[in-house]
Parts: sequence; structure tokens; C-alpha cells
Amino acid sequence: DLNTTLVKQFLNVPLAARTGWTVTPAAAQAALSAAVTRTGRVNGPVTVTLPVALTAPVRSVRWAAGQRLTHLGGGESNFNGSPDFRVHNIRVGAARLHGQWTAPGGTLDFNALTGPVSAARGFRPGYVLAGGSLRLEDGGGICQVSTTLFRAALRAGLPIPERHAHSVQVAYYGQPGLDAAVYAGSKNLRVRNDTGAPLLVQFRWDTRAGTLRADLFGRNDGRTVRVEGAPMSRVQMAPGPAFVRAPDLARGETRRIDMPAPGGVTLITRTVTRPGQATRTDRFRSEYRPWGGVIAVPPGDPRG
Repeated sequence: DLNTTLVKQFLNVPLAARTGWTVTPAAAQAALSAAVTRTGRVNGPVTVTLPVALTAPVRSVRWAAGQRLTHLGGGESNFNGSPDFRVHNIRVGAARLHGQWTAPGGTLDFNALTGPVSAARGFRPGYVLAGGSLRLEDGGGICQVSTTLFRAALRAGLPIPERHAHSVQVAYYGQPGLDAAVYAGSKNLRVRNDTGAPLLVQFRWDTRAGTLRADLFGRNDGRTVRVEGAPMSRVQMAPGPAFVRAPDLARGETRRIDMPAPGGVTLITRTVTRPGQATRTDRFRSEYRPWGGVIAVPPGDPRG
């Protein structure tokens, strides 16, 4: 089961180097034949020592120490109250990024590392609003992962050549301006590694507390980072809710699908100071349209 394998492999397990080993079918067959010939036994137990080729890990604790890798920055987000499909997709998406390395001068490409968001890749379908109605689509919740990674990169002072705000505020993400929307083919999150050493991403999550955390490890070049938010401007009050049909609801039932949120514009300003270099100021602008939220109603309801 792909989903179970991903969860067991990545659930809050620190990334550790391991020695690889290889046993070839030809070598195993030769060893087995030699053991049978030597013992003269065809039936019953036969002890066979298989030849194993060991491969040292490319990256190890000693290697990391030699690279002077240390913690550069972390980001957190909360998904408490998310439906089961969303929690599952957050875990699978975070597992895709966990343990990924970006070479010096390279760019961490969120969509490329996540790969196709599909059931075949372990993601589950969930209800999304499309065309004024509800439909099932794989991967709902993946933006929780990109948002958390964006916050880590922001605080680590790494260049962020591509980041997109959501079109409306999302209640899960808290402070406006600290979200990062992704969608294959149109919206991506890209982070450049300018540390002069390999960059490591690690994720961990707590499904009981509903928290997700991303941490970035690389070479600390002495840079300092200051992140400042501005109050929301051009605020527009949320309109009334939209109503969509949900075939699983009985007559008289309703279900809140998404919460309302005001519209507005906000700006996150980041100042990065590196020893011997000019101070860099980055501005991340987010513009949200007012959103009345969504309420699902049963088939036949005139509001749907």
C-alpha cells in the first residue's frame, strides 16, 4: 500500500545515512548451488552465505559535519479541524519533500519534487469548488505543505523567485501574507539555495495537534533576517455565502464547506543582511478578494 508505506517511512523519522547493500540473483544462485553440492542435501534446511556488495552513503554524519551544515530556519502551520482526506494529503505531500537535497546554486522546485498529484501517487480525492458546484479532485491540502515550506525559506533568508498568494484568505493559514499557493502548470513555489553548500529539507507533523513544520538545513554564512508584516489595507467585507449542491446531503441538511473571509491587500517585507554584502529587501505582496464562504445544500434546494 503506497499510502501506508509513505506514512511509515517518513512519519517524524529523522533522516539518517544508511549503508546500502546489493545481492545479485546470479551470485545468490551460485552460492546456493555450491552449498547444496558441498552438503549433498537437496531437501531440508541448508545454510547459505550470500555475497553482499556494500555501498557507503554519499552523505553521512561525518560528511554533513564537514559541510558545516546547521539549522537555517523553520516554518509552522496549523491544519487542526481538517477533514481526513486533507490530513492524508498533507502527510503524503510533506513526505515527498522530506529529505530532499538541493545543490549549491540550485533551485528547490516544489511542483517538480512533489510530482503528479494523483491517486496513483498516493493522494486522496476531496471536495473542491469548481464551476459553482462541488467535485472530487486529488490532492486537496497540498498548499498547506507549500505554505509551511515558504515560511521556512522566508525565515532562512533564502531567495524565493516564485511564490503565489491564494486568491482568498484561507482560515488554516492564520496571518495573511504568509501563504503559498501551488497548482501544477500554473502556480509553483521555488526557493534558491545561495548558501554555498547543500540544502536539506525536513518535515514533521502531529496529526493530533494538527501541526506541520518544515526545517531547512545548510551552511550558515552569518546572514540575519528580519520579517515584518503590514496591516491589511483596502479591506472589503465578506459577502454572503455561495451555495453548492452536494449529492450526499438529505433534504433539509446543510454543510459548511469553507469559511468566509474579508478581502484586502497585505505586504510582507523581509530584510536580509549578509556580512560584507549589501542588504537585500524582498517584498511579498498578497491580494485577496472578499469571500463569502461556501455552504453545501442537497439536490433540489433552490439555493444550490
